[in-house]
This record gives sequence, C-alpha cells and structure tokens, in this order.
Amino acid sequence: MSSARKRVAVLISGRGSNMAALIEATADPRFPATIAVVVSNKADAGGLAVAKAAGIPTRVIAKADHPGAEAQDHAMQAVLTEHRVDLICLAGYMRLLRDEFVHRWSGRMINIHPSLLPLFKGLHPHEQALAAGVRLHGCSVHFVTSEMDSGPIIAQAAVPVLAGDTPDSLATRVLEIEHRLYPLALRLVAEGRARMAGDRVEFSQTSAAEQQALLSPLPDDPMEDLEALARSTP
Repeated sequence: MSSARKRVAVLISGRGSNMAALIEATADPRFPATIAVVVSNKADAGGLAVAKAAGIPTRVIAKADHPGAEAQDHAMQAVLTEHRVDLICLAGYMRLLRDEFVHRWSGRMINIHPSLLPLFKGLHPHEQALAAGVRLHGCSVHFVTSEMDSGPIIAQAAVPVLAGDTPDSLATRVLEIEHRLYPLALRLVAEGRARMAGDRVEFSQTSAAEQQALLSPLPDDPMEDLEALARSTP
C-alpha cells in the first residue's frame, strides 16, 4: 500500500455535516486521506463556508451554469482532474450522477445513506423505518453504483428505535453515528482494506469488535444472553 495520502473530493448540496466530520478526521496527518476540494451543485450550500474556513478549495457546479446532466458531469470531471482526485465522497449530494460518470469512478466513489441498507432506500428513510416498526435503524456507507442506494456496503452502524421516536428524534440520533462511521469507511477504502469486488466488498482483515452482536431491546444481562447464543450455535 502506498504511503501517499489519497486525495478526496467531497460533494455536497447543503450544510455538509458529514463533510465537516470528514474534514475533522482528515485534519490528522496520520489519516490516509486528505480533502482536496469540496464541490456543490448549490451556490448557497452552507457547507461551502465550512470548507472555506478550513482552507479547502471549493467549487460550485450549478444547473443554471451547466444546463443538462452531461454538461454538469463534464464540469465535475474537469474539477476532479484539476485537483488530482483519487476518491469521491458524496455527503448529502442531491443530484443523480449519470451512468457514464458513475462507471468512470467505480470503486472510487462512496456515499452515506441514513438507513441500514438495503432497507429504506431513497427519501424519508426515518419515516420509512418508523412505519415499518423496526427495532434497529442506522446508516450505511456504500460504494456508488448506477442504482441509487444499492452499491456494495462498506460499513454500517445502528441505533435502537425508541418508544416515542419521531422522524426528527431518530434522524438526530442516526446523524451522530453517521459522523463516526463515514471517516471510518473512508479510512478503510483509502488504506485499501476495503475494495469493491463485483456486487460485494472485500476486506483485507476484520477485527474482534466487528464480530460482536447487536441486540435491541437489550436483555437484563446482555453478556449472559450472548453466551447462551454462542452455546446454541452449531
């Protein structure tokens, strides 16, 4: 694995809270990636000011200036080439990318979605989760493919769904773990420890922590319950 830090473009459309989490993580020179540029399709995206304050170059590629998806993608590619980008992180980027662009960046573009994919794709995932009555909800980081929210999953994090949860309260709790999960997933990809292989992700290694079970609701004695589960496993 090369010791050079991967150069990352972060694409946003709004306040960019996940972008801010990536900026914080990559500020550590030991992190295997650095943010080379932040690009938005909205000139008034709040995240642009956050990126500028961190000294990161920003660009706006708006529909008004580049009519048509093809023109926007060509302008995007020019920016990525200019900044010698290795990887792309979508962080609330609310524009569908053309298949040609997605294929060009296959295995080098990742996205975060606020659900435990493949559940609750698309818009309003928290409302979908509450309507379905699930006990665990969360977020997923995945490689981007032509089908929305359907690429191979790199990492996931879960939170319990609590009695009385609303879409807003659930979204707030999920967002907190998004900010922890996205830097982790970027690290795995930048270090070459996670890579896209067809419709799956191949990992070079797994940790003991990744092998632990998640339960919701928790039993009175979680360890006793897990030990019983282990004894019953063939």
